[in-house]
Amino acid sequence: MTRTYDDTMFIDTFEHEYTWLNGVMRNVHRFSKRNAILDPETNRSWTYKKLNEDSNKLAHALQKDNIAKNDVVMIAVRNSPEFCLSYVGPRKIGAILLAANFNLAAGEMALLIDYNSPKVLIYSANIVDVVVEAEKLCKNKPLRFVLADNIEGVQLPEGHISYEDYVKDMPITEPTISFRPHIYDEVVRLCTSGTTALPKSVPLNDINEVLSAHDIIMHYPLNPNDVTLNMTPLFHRGGVHCGGPVPSFYVGCAVIIMRKFQPKTALEWVSRYNITFMIGAPANLEMLARVQEKNPQDLKGLRGIVTMGAPLSHASCIRFMNVLTPNIFNGYGTTETLCNSYLRPYNLPEGAGSVGGSCIDDEVRVVKIYDDKKAEPEEMVEHDKSSEGEIIIRAPEKTTYSYYNNKEMTEEKFYKGWMYTGDTGTWDEDWFVTVHGRKDDMMVVSGENIYPTQIEEAICENPKVKDCIVTAAEDKLRGHAVCAYVIPEDTSLTLKELADFCSKSPMLSKYKKPRYYAFIDEIPHTPTGKKMHYLMKERANEDVISGVLKKY
Repeated sequence: MTRTYDDTMFIDTFEHEYTWLNGVMRNVHRFSKRNAILDPETNRSWTYKKLNEDSNKLAHALQKDNIAKNDVVMIAVRNSPEFCLSYVGPRKIGAILLAANFNLAAGEMALLIDYNSPKVLIYSANIVDVVVEAEKLCKNKPLRFVLADNIEGVQLPEGHISYEDYVKDMPITEPTISFRPHIYDEVVRLCTSGTTALPKSVPLNDINEVLSAHDIIMHYPLNPNDVTLNMTPLFHRGGVHCGGPVPSFYVGCAVIIMRKFQPKTALEWVSRYNITFMIGAPANLEMLARVQEKNPQDLKGLRGIVTMGAPLSHASCIRFMNVLTPNIFNGYGTTETLCNSYLRPYNLPEGAGSVGGSCIDDEVRVVKIYDDKKAEPEEMVEHDKSSEGEIIIRAPEKTTYSYYNNKEMTEEKFYKGWMYTGDTGTWDEDWFVTVHGRKDDMMVVSGENIYPTQIEEAICENPKVKDCIVTAAEDKLRGHAVCAYVIPEDTSLTLKELADFCSKSPMLSKYKKPRYYAFIDEIPHTPTGKKMHYLMKERANEDVISGVLKKY
């Protein structure tokens, strides 16, 4: 195409220099003495200068192991300084960072390792037993296992190396590379739940990272004087990209590390460390409010609390605004597309219950639902608050519109520049969307997406089980609680025996294990043989109250 000007330098500079890492490096120079990471639990801190130096040490250690461009480095670490360093270090040598859920069971982690073939696995000490078991189960074993964040002082497994020894005596200088970075390079691979035990791998490129950072910086807004505390795991898109390393290091502010959410501690830290933004699921806000009501802390320095994962009720919103801060933000999005609609403080509490309108660079629509095909993006339902359809998202700046090595799922979820979420909802004349449920029966437990089919498969591994159907009941703290309705093959099977079986299953993460169990005689099916999960979901709440579903 002929331009009216010479675009050569612009294209070259934009495609190779407009990277997230270059943004971080600008802050290394601008704010070298300012804090990038604060770790109150170990009384340590990292300035932007030290963040860069320690990231370089990790990059050199990886190069020494012959890790090069497009090789995969997997991390399964809780919120920790090592998570932050691992987010920067591998990128310096062109490696792809696979950020895994550290709550995975050993079997699930082994599947993820085999699927992505990481050459190095960095994991935190709290999951050492899971990693050791996963190492035995996986076929494509990483060349190196690195034990990080060992504040418990656990014993180093045979053949593994501690993070401290791995980077010991490595140079703090910039590593030498033989390639030129490009904004379309895959730099991060996140994981999102699927209908099987294997999480879907979501690739993100460098321009996704830059524009995701811009999105959060613009919507909060975030500035170099802010201090962020993410109360959710950083391996989530909403963890690393909403107040985590991606926007914080790009704008030049500080990140507070909290390994495990503790509401009392989180509130105490607000004034102690001048925290300006807290990020968490609605369940986190509920626990914060309970503690603040009993033992109030000074929260005047908070510029906002951002919550995602579920819409806030009108009553909860008013309570949080009165008890915690008037500046409540409620976002909606996906692992694939980040946050795509947003309720700001001036939308609340009136807008509570909806997920708001589209973010500045995004578009969220509600389109018709067909049994045998996708609706076209233009086939929108009426803006009448009652016509229900599927929620679709256009966010080309924050997604690659793909899954790694999964053509079938890519074609199912992405179409003509839109992501078809599987969420159902309605919208009003102002294009504010309200989410009603899921087309695919997904459950959300403590911010984690769970599909019933995987749990059903694990339960049916028990030889005393003939069949089962899994759904969820409402839970004030967790959002949902997993419920298993089981048809026994052997009448000697007890609910306790079944609960013990699930607790030991290598294919069920702790948060996926059913909280309630019941025996039934029959499972409802459609004429084509599909389990009718929605019917069981309709009765689950009543069955919990009446005691039909037993808690274990």
